[in-house]
Amino acid sequence: MRYLVTGSAGFIGFHVAKRLLADGHIVTGIDGMTPYYDIRLKEHRHAILEREPNFRACRIMLEDSDALNSAAEEAHPEIIIHLAAQAGVRYSLENPRAYIDSNVVGTFHVLEAARELAVRHLMIASTSSVYGANTKMPFREIDPADHPLTMYAASKKAAEAMAHSYAHLWKIPTTIFRFFTVYGPWGRPDMALFLFVRNILLGLPIDVYNHGRMERDFTFIDDLVEAVIRLGGAAPVAGQPASAEDSLSPVGPYRVVNIGGGAPVNLMDFITEIEVALGRRAERNYMAMQRGDVPKTAASAQLLETLTGSRPRTPVKIGVAEFVGWYRDYYKV
Repeated sequence: MRYLVTGSAGFIGFHVAKRLLADGHIVTGIDGMTPYYDIRLKEHRHAILEREPNFRACRIMLEDSDALNSAAEEAHPEIIIHLAAQAGVRYSLENPRAYIDSNVVGTFHVLEAARELAVRHLMIASTSSVYGANTKMPFREIDPADHPLTMYAASKKAAEAMAHSYAHLWKIPTTIFRFFTVYGPWGRPDMALFLFVRNILLGLPIDVYNHGRMERDFTFIDDLVEAVIRLGGAAPVAGQPASAEDSLSPVGPYRVVNIGGGAPVNLMDFITEIEVALGRRAERNYMAMQRGDVPKTAASAQLLETLTGSRPRTPVKIGVAEFVGWYRDYYKV
């Protein structure tokens, strides 16, 4: 099949495109190579993908609708997987406009491209952050998510709403993924695991927010990719819910699916696994909760398991060790 993957030089986009190519598909990857973090990491990811004859890279900002439309028309995808976004909860406090430009305007242009091409399935990345101030655990897709706490979460919720309107108006089968704290090799340098490993190896303290009283539903990258691939073959059909817990829209082929295992891990236990994998103790700098952050996330994985027959199950002990092995190899430390 022919795929268009946005954000193909990003952490998740790279792994998804790599898997699609390994499965024999044709992939066009779009990435703006923004300098939010070290662009060399993005370039190295794309260089790996470009070894495959079925991959074509396009360096395009999604805000440039003409360039996007041209690339999309040439790719003529059957499925679009939209993973490009301005990520990061904390950075959204510093530069909120970047989230509107990328996550709202950029997503609108992807929706227009999907409409023009009449794709078989449009798949869009969202985030567990949209659950915002929700305190009922685990987070279910059918629960309201009306109180985002950051511009990052708000921009992703806006993207979900826009995608729903397009699914209704133009009958575009659309699946929204809500990702839960994804980690693993080739991960983003702004995320906790990367920062903790780097600082511990450098002999620097790590910042532990809310004095360690936090829990996250960590999702290993291989599990997430498997879920995305399986969901690709489970495009929503209007009027055909998969279960009573299905988030299928009553007015169009649109569904929201959590991608998380439903097994939150305490932050202090996560840090302990990093210490074990590195063979070093961390110097911990305990800090207050950051604005916009939440103490706990927990996914309901019931709908994901109903649709795909599986859920993320990789223990953090294994996932952290995989990341540490990659980090040591990549940075020669």
